[in-house]
Amino acid sequence: MKTGVFFHELFSQKVWHIINDKFQNFPGVMQEQLNLPNVELFEPKKVDEQLLLKVHTLRFIDNLKKQWYAEGAYYTIGGAVEASEKIMLGELRNALIFGVAAGHHAERDSAWGGTYASFCGPTIVNLQEKFPGVKVAILDTDSHHGNGTRDVTMGNHNVLHVCFCSVNRIEDNNTKICVDSGFQTTDDRYLTLVEEEFVNRLDDFQPDIIIHLLGHDTAKNDYGSRGLTKEFFPKLVQLVKNSAEICNGRYLINTHGGASVPICEYVYTNTIKILAE
Repeated sequence: MKTGVFFHELFSQKVWHIINDKFQNFPGVMQEQLNLPNVELFEPKKVDEQLLLKVHTLRFIDNLKKQWYAEGAYYTIGGAVEASEKIMLGELRNALIFGVAAGHHAERDSAWGGTYASFCGPTIVNLQEKFPGVKVAILDTDSHHGNGTRDVTMGNHNVLHVCFCSVNRIEDNNTKICVDSGFQTTDDRYLTLVEEEFVNRLDDFQPDIIIHLLGHDTAKNDYGSRGLTKEFFPKLVQLVKNSAEICNGRYLINTHGGASVPICEYVYTNTIKILAE
């Protein structure tokens, strides 16, 4: 099976809120990785609006459609929906979803922080409709609390959401967890926290697929810095990929936050290489 990379040329053609133009040199900068024999590049299709309406309110979607960034959000979510289905069907082993304007700050009826539609919500609704009983483990290592992801998954106990942010909290029958990752941490300390607070929960939860919101805003010199080096991110991906053996390697990564161009290019080219190994 192959690693899928979902990227739309629109992502490199605009300056997006918060993440700016970090994809300006893609897909060119990942050409070496795309040439690997077990990697396939996909151009995502727009998500079906009826699926969005199963997560967001009609008022919310009507407003979203009027915004200049809506097209980017629709392609991002469409890529996630297609990739997650292909992973569950065994057509892909894992996938990296490039994305803009959609993510973890979009609640059912409001959004902020450059993420104006839910990334996980529609993806999970689609999976749980087509694969009844499917269990999804979400790992959010973006620097900020995923308030939107928490809002759209609260009450769904077949979704484990572990968010590394700035508080410690456990709720919703132990399926929704916040972890204070610290503002001046180290690579090793953060990796240990991921093992303790995410990996160690997988045996009990028994997920069918892992979704990872892999923001790099936590890196030194990025806008959400928590003191991490760029070398941290490939180690994190390798750790989670290894832990995904519990669900037959089903692992979907979304690019998420961070604005540094060189860090972005380092993190996601290395991510493709690790996923494809």
